[in-house]
Amino acid sequence: MRGLLWQSMLMLTALAVLPAFAAPTPVGRWTTFDDDTGKPAAIVEIVETRAELSGRIVQIFVEPGEDPDPRCKACTGERKDQPVKGMVILWGFAKRADGGSNTDYADGHILDPDNGKIYRSQIRLSEDGNVLNVRGYVGFSVFGRTQVWKRVKPDAGQAGR
Repeated sequence: MRGLLWQSMLMLTALAVLPAFAAPTPVGRWTTFDDDTGKPAAIVEIVETRAELSGRIVQIFVEPGEDPDPRCKACTGERKDQPVKGMVILWGFAKRADGGSNTDYADGHILDPDNGKIYRSQIRLSEDGNVLNVRGYVGFSVFGRTQVWKRVKPDAGQAGR
């Protein structure tokens, strides 16, 4: 009986500690940065639905004199002139099936609301789960560019809209 109690306590402790050792995922909120100034541009919230990742802009950082409610004027189709805040800009990402690491996601698309263009994309999460390398490209990955996004800490009180 004593052995059973000990085993049960050990099992409960292991189950309580296990989530702390779970591999990080891109799910969560990420700060994006302006390519020219390096200042925070927006916060994108990434979610997972049916083993695919997608991301929506949930906050925009605007400078004085900038439009506080920017719209995707360069977009086409249903996104034309829609508010950028709330817009899905990432979709279709799945874990790489070709032997890549658990932190690599491919076969996605990314929308640049500044120019309305949609690019093929892949993302790679850092080992510690706090940096996301987002690569957009046309045709082949070598013909693209990478942005570095940083995970929003749960207690971060960032100003913006």
